[in-house]
Amino acid sequence: MRVLIRRPRREVELPGRRRVREILKELQINPETVIVVRGETLLTSDDVVGEEERIEVIPAISGGAR
Repeated sequence: MRVLIRRPRREVELPGRRRVREILKELQINPETVIVVRGETLLTSDDVVGEEERIEVIPAISGGAR
């Protein structure tokens, strides 16, 4: 699978099928700080990503009111 990480921008290839939580753990990314998408679909930590798929790991950004 191909994993596009937005910050810092890099692309990683990982072999096999894995759950999103396993991917983030291997890449040492805190799952509470990102969202993971496949195409336009938001993935949960239990979703499985196939070997031929591409996902994006995007920083979760929140704002507040003044």
